[in-house]
Amino acid sequence: MKLPQISSHRRVACVSLSGVSEPPRGLVQEKMTENAVFSQNKVLTIDTMNPNVKNVEYAVRGPIVQRAVQIEKELREGVKKPFTEVIKANIGDAHAMGQQPITFFRQVLALCSYPELLKDNMFPEDAKSRARRILQACGGSSLGAYSASQGIDCVRQDVARYIERRDGGVPCDPDNVYLTSGASDGIVTMLKLLVCGEGASKTGVMISIPQYPLYSAALAELGAVQVNYYLNEEKCWSMDLSELERSLAEARKHCNPKVLCIINPGNPTGQVQSRQCIEDVIRFAAKEHLFLMADEVYQDNVYAEGCQFHSFKKVLFELGPQYSNTVELVSFHSTSKCYMGECGFRGGYMEVINMDPEVKAQLIKLVSVRLCPAVPGQALMDLVVNSPQPGEPSYTTFMKERTTTLSLLAEKAKLTEEILNTVPGITCNPVQGAMYSFPNISLPQKAIKEAKALGQAPDMFYCMKMLEETGICLVPGSGFGQKDGTYHFRMTILPPTDKLKLLLAKVKEFHQKFTRQYS
Repeated sequence: MKLPQISSHRRVACVSLSGVSEPPRGLVQEKMTENAVFSQNKVLTIDTMNPNVKNVEYAVRGPIVQRAVQIEKELREGVKKPFTEVIKANIGDAHAMGQQPITFFRQVLALCSYPELLKDNMFPEDAKSRARRILQACGGSSLGAYSASQGIDCVRQDVARYIERRDGGVPCDPDNVYLTSGASDGIVTMLKLLVCGEGASKTGVMISIPQYPLYSAALAELGAVQVNYYLNEEKCWSMDLSELERSLAEARKHCNPKVLCIINPGNPTGQVQSRQCIEDVIRFAAKEHLFLMADEVYQDNVYAEGCQFHSFKKVLFELGPQYSNTVELVSFHSTSKCYMGECGFRGGYMEVINMDPEVKAQLIKLVSVRLCPAVPGQALMDLVVNSPQPGEPSYTTFMKERTTTLSLLAEKAKLTEEILNTVPGITCNPVQGAMYSFPNISLPQKAIKEAKALGQAPDMFYCMKMLEETGICLVPGSGFGQKDGTYHFRMTILPPTDKLKLLLAKVKEFHQKFTRQYS
């Protein structure tokens, strides 16, 4: 919700029931009239633009976050609030929440960015050797040069070796590896290849509900059919085969479902799927002739006892040639999550399995259009898959930083679950992995009624009130999808422990006050 700008000499205070300042009706109408006149002779208007774009929504940067930014500005200008800062727990941006970069990664990136530093004795030799190798693979020995469209060759080779180590020796061909600008870039690229048709033949894409809004946004932009399958909240957000079958059967009545997307570990739900579940999904995809997309960007973020990350590729190959030679699979990884948290560098990769050679040629053409992924992001991806090894000078520090980061996340996952479950009316499943909790909230009927009168989803109403009263920025569950009649919010576990405890205490206090107010 972007609020109109009103000149200071005409600003009038007016507070809506949602707590967001709004200008008087007359000024809004005047502004709309001005915009209509301004747009009259434009080629591109709201009526002539791509209608699919108007259907795109992205909850993690939606109205709540826009209001949070506005509140931060008001605080800086001296406006009195019942809090002194906005705590943003809306997005998995680790460094913005205070997580420290891994020293080795930043050392190598510094050396690559400014090679003169290679003469400096303050950098360890393994960092220098990584930097030299990366620079030698770059045009003109510079990160500023374009790379091959599929990515720097030696980086793709390192990714392939990493996948082989991770999957216990399952072979990986570097020609099947495509470097990407974060995982999101790869996901959207693959969906572009997959989506086609009109009417009942239009491509349907099965996505988990709750889902990460990238998927619904990309499908809306591409004009594809979103096919929802629901995770089982009562069983810690597990995936039920019977629900996949129900969803597919319903979808086939009105579209051509041919893609099944899985996020594991889960976003926004924080679950880690069992090996049995992954086997079931692969068999289901083979039986129903579906293309599998496995979003595995949180593969190092596994905290709960008894849980383990299993890559879809490894399980696929362990099921034998009947599946490994036929099931089409693309998996995604990124530098943005896990212990790295390097969101801004936009590094990532995807690996394609069993892709038709003619389609592969089209994929190479498609990625060539954007020239290449960000080269510093490619360099960072190389460091993630080719990190310091025992005996190298940086190994001890690297392992200490990696272990500390993941251990802190595990502690905060447990803390979040425990504190939220002490609040009457809030139920939080164990945060088994990833970086988020997605608790269920009970809302009084009076609050639901008031929210609907304002044209808001009830959990949007709840989260907006929480922001206005506490400075806590969460994302309503309605932005991710949820079963009708249920309400949730998503929050990251990324804030520093002290700030996370403060956040959780404020959520607890607010929920109790909100419940009393609307009961």
